[in-house]
Amino acid sequence: MDPLGARSQFVEVQNLPTWDQSQGVQDEVDGENQLTEEDDQLTNQLNSFESPFPFRQDINSKIVLFNGDVALLNCTAIVNTSNETLTDKNPVSDSIHRYAGPELRDELLKLKGCRTGEAKMTEGFNLAARFIIHTVGPKYKAKYRTAAESSLYSCYRNVMQLAKEHAMASVGLCVVSTVKRAYPLEDATHIALRTVRRFLENHGENIETVVFAVSDVEEPVYSKLMPLYYPCSKKEEKISLPLLPADIGNTEGEPVVLERQIRIVEKPGNLEDDIIEEDRASDLGLVGSHAFARMEGDVDKQRKLILQGQMSEAAQQKQHQRNYSRWLCRARAEDLSDIAALKALYQTGVDLCGRTVMVVVGRNIPVTIIDMEKALLYFIHVMDHITVKEYVMVYFHTLTGEHNHLDTDFLKKLSDVVDAKFQKNLRAFYFVHPTFRTKVSTWFFTTFSVSSLKEKVHHIENLQQLFTCILPEQIDIPPFVLEYDTRVNSKEPPTPH
Repeated sequence: MDPLGARSQFVEVQNLPTWDQSQGVQDEVDGENQLTEEDDQLTNQLNSFESPFPFRQDINSKIVLFNGDVALLNCTAIVNTSNETLTDKNPVSDSIHRYAGPELRDELLKLKGCRTGEAKMTEGFNLAARFIIHTVGPKYKAKYRTAAESSLYSCYRNVMQLAKEHAMASVGLCVVSTVKRAYPLEDATHIALRTVRRFLENHGENIETVVFAVSDVEEPVYSKLMPLYYPCSKKEEKISLPLLPADIGNTEGEPVVLERQIRIVEKPGNLEDDIIEEDRASDLGLVGSHAFARMEGDVDKQRKLILQGQMSEAAQQKQHQRNYSRWLCRARAEDLSDIAALKALYQTGVDLCGRTVMVVVGRNIPVTIIDMEKALLYFIHVMDHITVKEYVMVYFHTLTGEHNHLDTDFLKKLSDVVDAKFQKNLRAFYFVHPTFRTKVSTWFFTTFSVSSLKEKVHHIENLQQLFTCILPEQIDIPPFVLEYDTRVNSKEPPTPH
């Protein structure tokens, strides 16, 4: 109890400015300035797309960004981040224990721990908050990034679910990913913001306030990313659209994991048989069904003008950048969760030179039954921020069948559409388990279509060769690739790279 007449150290959440109150006026002004500086054509293109996180005044009025100690919030419940035994020593947990008193430690012993991603509840004891929701964030490793994303999503989702089930009016959220668990702060912030946003959209009608309690280190990151998920005006919504990350999860904000999906493919059969019996007569074709024939013809029109000598080099570059910007805006706006579910493209660790490694799994691309235009949009969405610095790509051609082969139309369109940085910063393309057919077609493609890639392509016959460039712990390899490599190459000596 505070001495009579003394000011309470606890913070009343109803006195804190909500997100729309603290940001709305300034964002309206900033949004006006930014949009008026945009090229008219690009502005019109932006306005034609709908953001997956549209401006919602009703949601913004429930959100508070608070720089301070979560333990001091007078909410219905506050969140404590801990470890599996609920004994972690970190600034958030230490403060909560200090204000709650020794009864909290005794109560936690009765819970017998908490698994990663789960949430358990205790009383608040001497806190202003009535309850404490305890959750355990994942330990982050680049190799197991997908699992870490799913676990961190579960932390925030389970916290919000408990709040809903117990009819809580307000929740104070700490940053669940602690320094000891090594989760990259910006990546973790994206998951926290989008998960809460989706929960409030779908299930949060009775939740009045959600407070993101952050430290001095965390506040700049939250302030930068909040407008992406909680835009304070229609203009800010449009400005934020191209800045959204590649992965925005499903309708609940949950990362889409391939193993949880059911895929139906045409002509199911033994994929290994498909590649053993190769028809060399079609080795040079790979034309496919021209899935890209119906795509927009900006690049073709541009090429025609170039050939006619009607565009200067500077004008060509500007036109190409505009084309790419339109594709990127579309990629940010469209629902690409069905393509993400294939897990055909993902980021893993780094190579021996410290460059980001991107993986493509050929077998996971059902070319004949997916929308290849959406596949290109997803590629652009995922790769745009990767290609700003040097990177390498690993393509597993292992056990791909006819229905997995990317035709030359797609590859040429991809090369024409992407930004120059994609090719400039690509340092190596490792083609793992190539066949005779793919070697020939790759030679033709890099010789006559994209000659700048020719010296960057390396055919890798077995994983031991790959491991001379990328350490095994730095790359997430699909199990079927490991099994195939063991079966085919176990009796063969490693080939020098």
